[in-house]
Amino acid sequence: MTSLPVVDAPFKKDPSAPFGFASFRYTERGFDTQAVKVLPGEFYADSKDTPIVTILGSCVAVCLRDAAVQVGGMNHFLLPDGGESGIAGTAGRYGVNAMEMLINELVKRGAQRSRLEAKIFGGGHVMKNFTSLNVGQRNAEFTKEFLNTEGIRLLSEDLLDVHPRKVCFLPKSGRAFVKKLAVDESLVMQEKQYQSRLVEKPVAGDIELF
Repeated sequence: MTSLPVVDAPFKKDPSAPFGFASFRYTERGFDTQAVKVLPGEFYADSKDTPIVTILGSCVAVCLRDAAVQVGGMNHFLLPDGGESGIAGTAGRYGVNAMEMLINELVKRGAQRSRLEAKIFGGGHVMKNFTSLNVGQRNAEFTKEFLNTEGIRLLSEDLLDVHPRKVCFLPKSGRAFVKKLAVDESLVMQEKQYQSRLVEKPVAGDIELF
């Protein structure tokens, strides 16, 4: 993984994007094409080396790729506070939902579930004093359990610690870039608000699997 410069760049939203599919595009320094910014609860997939970028605190981003067809993508999720965080638990359903949305999109684009490989990031201990639990650790543990259960090979990880991260993933080549950031209270507040929304609006129903 290579160090990534932090760039404060404007972005525009594509109104035609489907629900949950990231559509914020902006100019990221060092790349010749527009990047896509993945916000909490979103995912993105592509067969081109469109830079997929996200900022993580306690949240986790999973980058999946099928090298045979050179298609990949990224999600960004957080387990809600409380409940069992394992893949069969009540809180774990949110993580399963986030993973299956990304996997299903990759399969639609020609990937095979059995060929998927993963790089995972995030799970920082940045939401201090929010709960007695280490939210980032719960997210990281869930992610590794899911990948192990599904037989998805883990290529690399950059998890835990106390720093937020900026992550960029190139889905065609599979290259990943990460930069540790200073703790930003606005990021912490964004994650708290996202977690509160998860509690207020539970996952509805099950996802159709391919």
